Amino acid sequence: MMDAVVLAGGVPGPEDPLYQAAGGAPKALLDVAGKPMIQWVLDALSRARTVERVHVVGLEEGAALQCAKPLTFAPDHGGLLANIKAGLGAVRQGSAADHCLIVSCDIPAIRPEMIDWRVQVALQDQADVDYAVVDRPTMEARFPGSNRSYLKLRDVEVCGGDMNVVRIDVAAREELWQRLIAARKNALKQAMLLGLDTLVLILLRRLSLAQAERVASERLGLRGRVRLSPYAEIAMDVDKPHQLELIQQALRASAPNR
Repeated sequence: MMDAVVLAGGVPGPEDPLYQAAGGAPKALLDVAGKPMIQWVLDALSRARTVERVHVVGLEEGAALQCAKPLTFAPDHGGLLANIKAGLGAVRQGSAADHCLIVSCDIPAIRPEMIDWRVQVALQDQADVDYAVVDRPTMEARFPGSNRSYLKLRDVEVCGGDMNVVRIDVAAREELWQRLIAARKNALKQAMLLGLDTLVLILLRRLSLAQAERVASERLGLRGRVRLSPYAEIAMDVDKPHQLELIQQALRASAPNR
């Protein structure tokens, strides 16, 4: 088992595609099929067998949210890196575990079995960073028209997931986190993290997923694992109005089973 940190910071501004939908409220509290978006995530964490405690970073305690697991809140620390560090600090205070699950608040379609899969496979290897990806066929079969950004490798096209496992002491490597965060929404920026030679190999489709994992570990100076997720929901984050509509439809259709 391990603790989970839910990243819930940020209020969409006028330049954000979700500005009108949010109406000045935090993105985490955006109404999705009758619930705040983050509540769907907390419901899934509540029923996950592998999660012990939950730490929400980016919202105050009076947000009227519920979780069956012990729940703590911390305010928005002003940026994604600062929020991650605050969440891992909260985990350290209450747990002796080496690893933590980091979950974005904007993947409301996740279910308990997906969380349990994510934790269990990460604990098999105990890497510094255990990163989930979803291939294009899996994503487009589940969420057609989601318009994700894909990294094209020799053997697969993948988009990044928003439910990952990190070794808690990796949080001290601030420069690494800044680089990872800056590249997280852009496939080519992700490739550039690994160097121009790696980018060329990717553009020529000469690098496989396994090779990319090995190169990433060497260039970033950590032990990394890349997990090909069978669950598209892990990578179906809500960043734009059409993605919000896709998620609304999916959650309403599955409501009797949730």
